[in-house]
Amino acid sequence: MFHVILFCWCWWSLMAVFGSESVSVTEGGSVTLHMNITEQQRKDGISWKFGPTDNKSLIAEIKDGNNAIKLYAYRPDGRFRDRLKLDQTGSLTITNTRITHSGLYQITTSNHEELLNKIFNITVYTRLPVPVISRDSSQCSSSSVSNCSVLCSVMNVSHDVSLSWYNESRVHSSISVSDLNIRLSLPLEVEYQDTNTYRCVINNPISNHTQHLHITHVCQPCAESFCCCGFTEAVIRLVVSALVGVATVAVLVYDVRSRRDEQKKKRSDIQLNDQ
Repeated sequence: MFHVILFCWCWWSLMAVFGSESVSVTEGGSVTLHMNITEQQRKDGISWKFGPTDNKSLIAEIKDGNNAIKLYAYRPDGRFRDRLKLDQTGSLTITNTRITHSGLYQITTSNHEELLNKIFNITVYTRLPVPVISRDSSQCSSSSVSNCSVLCSVMNVSHDVSLSWYNESRVHSSISVSDLNIRLSLPLEVEYQDTNTYRCVINNPISNHTQHLHITHVCQPCAESFCCCGFTEAVIRLVVSALVGVATVAVLVYDVRSRRDEQKKKRSDIQLNDQ
């Protein structure tokens, strides 16, 4: 029994020293990679490196023997400038994080008696935009007298983002992206008299935003003689209206000029008769 307990304790200790840890943070925030190195490890010196396994860059260290902290914020490309803090516990803090700070961070020491080798995997997520709910005019026609199509949209979303419509507490529909997207939209069709509560939610693994749908504000019933139209139909109607206007003005100008010419001719005839 003693041997089992000793083995478990040793295994837990090894996992604490040689293990890995995943950390998430929102862009612009700060993240601390917590350590609690021993006095001996501090005397022997520790180093923090950033990057993939085959191409790591030294970014911070406690120098051997004198406990002096050194930061290499310009490595590998200046992305850590004015953003690194390292204390005597070995804990590393990155402030004002950016997407480019995502990646692997490794702390090591060369002391073979108290060997230290731990990896942190940091993921930096962009700040989520607030969803915008609007009427989908492209789906509105004279036949949509009882239904209304709406869109929930977000701009400039990053990786691992989901956009969902909820009906009460149930997911009605959902869409996800794993890469950078300029625009993400999710449609929903409701009835004008629908009394259910709908909300659009955008979320990533660490945050979310919610926008509620107010049907009476977004959706206005179409009249029998007129209905909202899509962009193409609106342009066609505008062009036709403009042509009709131009034609009307041309007819008026022609009529005015004809009357003036007729009056001039009459005056000329009168002057000839008088002579």
